[in-house]
Amino acid sequence: MSIRVLIADDQEMMRSAFRMILDSQPDMEVVASVGDGRAAVDEARRLRPEVCLLDIRMPKLDGLEVTRLLAGPGVPNPLNVLIATTFDLDEYVYRALRNGSCGFLLKDMSPALLVEAVRAAAAGATLIAPTVTTRLLSRFALDRSDATTPETAPTEPLTDREIDVVRRMAQGRTNSEIATDLYVTQATVKTHLANVQRKLGVRNRVAIAAWAWRTGLCS
Repeated sequence: MSIRVLIADDQEMMRSAFRMILDSQPDMEVVASVGDGRAAVDEARRLRPEVCLLDIRMPKLDGLEVTRLLAGPGVPNPLNVLIATTFDLDEYVYRALRNGSCGFLLKDMSPALLVEAVRAAAAGATLIAPTVTTRLLSRFALDRSDATTPETAPTEPLTDREIDVVRRMAQGRTNSEIATDLYVTQATVKTHLANVQRKLGVRNRVAIAAWAWRTGLCS
């Protein structure tokens, strides 16, 4: 099955560039390309694509508000939202993830990183631009009001190996890097993260990382 993608950006040139990259992949199809946030919400709700690729600064509704409407807390059947922006601002990244985004990229990324992020988002995983990952996640340790992070203890204790995986993931390491560190397969890493996600009752690995930082696991 193709990964259906909606692109929302107020710059036609950027929409065309993203469409060219994604449509060239054998497992991807751009099903909508819109120039404002209101149209992004309407088309996303109508088409329910596997991934919504959003800019932040758009007319009518900005990408952060679109993210909240499509993927935020309390949204039934939330969509997978991926932010791609020119602006490397902590507040934008932080709000996007709190509003339900499962990824945050900068527009100067390589085509390969864009494709990888779309595939990750479609699978319910998270990819954040490497330049902001650790800086961003460390902020979760300082904000006790973050709604994406569970305040309660896990429903079951995490195993030592799950803690090893979570600690490395929260420090910005990829599944491949974690697997190499721990001498296991990437499938094993994904299994551990899925178990942790279930135990914490959270939607994605960003929330797992936030929990790790706020509980001192990464200190």
